Amino acid sequence: MTISEALSEGAQTAVIGLGTVFAVLIILMVILYIMRVIFYKDPNKNKTVPAAPAEPAEPVAPVNAEDDMDESELIAVLTAAVAASLNTSTYNLQIKSYRRIDGTKSPWQKAGIRETINSRF
Repeated sequence: MTISEALSEGAQTAVIGLGTVFAVLIILMVILYIMRVIFYKDPNKNKTVPAAPAEPAEPVAPVNAEDDMDESELIAVLTAAVAASLNTSTYNLQIKSYRRIDGTKSPWQKAGIRETINSRF
């Protein structure tokens, strides 16, 4: 077998292999498209358009939770909660500072925060 024959055999094998791979990918794409047409239900299709209100509603000022509670009451509640979780008296505790923790953290982040807080006591 000469070099030109070996190269032509190799090129032929590569073309057949690539053709097979792309043919299978196209078949998979068609199957997925058919499955989407059959099984996917568009959530926007069932929605009805609500009628416009006759007159616009007055804007409501957002209520801030920090405004509702006095800071000394918040410190008292936090001290009582920490004392209850540590099974100790509130006289043994002194809260020096506090900050609100965002509620959109993942469970791993929450566990890390909890472990950090528990390791300090």
